[in-house]
Amino acid sequence: MTTLTQRTLAFIKELHADERGLNTAELLGNAALAIVALVAIWAGLQALGIDLIEAIGDLLTGEVEGAGG
Repeated sequence: MTTLTQRTLAFIKELHADERGLNTAELLGNAALAIVALVAIWAGLQALGIDLIEAIGDLLTGEVEGAGG
């Protein structure tokens, strides 16, 4: 009976030592958190009356107030 327990514990330790898929899961989790943070920042700016998409578009097209161009 002890050998079965020892083999089971050794198998579980071996499974925990294998972290090949951990990097992919961490990267996907971090990407999801970054997207949530960007959406939250964008929503906060929208609530303050700042249209971020329009501001970036104006910067790219040169239609900035007071640019003196």
